[in-house]
Amino acid sequence: MPEIRIRAAEPADAQAVAEIFASPTVQANTLQLPFQTVEHHRARLEGTDPSVHRLVAEVEGRVVGQLGLHVEHSPRRSDCASFGMAVHESFQGQGIGSALMSAMIDLADNWLGIRRLELQVYADNTPAIKLYEKFGFVTEGTLTAFARRAGKLVDAYYMARVRP
Repeated sequence: MPEIRIRAAEPADAQAVAEIFASPTVQANTLQLPFQTVEHHRARLEGTDPSVHRLVAEVEGRVVGQLGLHVEHSPRRSDCASFGMAVHESFQGQGIGSALMSAMIDLADNWLGIRRLELQVYADNTPAIKLYEKFGFVTEGTLTAFARRAGKLVDAYYMARVRP
């Protein structure tokens, strides 16, 4: 198993992040559109919103995964956050997602004081669901016909992890 390094994302990671999202498996399991430019990803990585925390996973110096943690803006939900992540299809099943999740949960629990972490995941994305369950997430509901994927509407689960 190669060493996985988690660090803050930087604008220079835009090309690698674009490659992650260009892979068919990643496109099928995220809300990203195909044909996004490197500049699109660079602009996201250059964002200065202090409520957004972006992480990347590196293996042998190559960025192979990314995660964005979005803290809620509403004062009544300022201890809640949602996140999205993606791992390059060539590196899935190698612990990259677990490493990103561990780093994100440490950041959320121990540095940001996040009480509730939320996500949506396609109902047929079994590997991701199992990963989230491993980290204490539970399914709270089904989002029927949540989003389009290759011309068809797909259901998603709403999952959350609530820290006591």
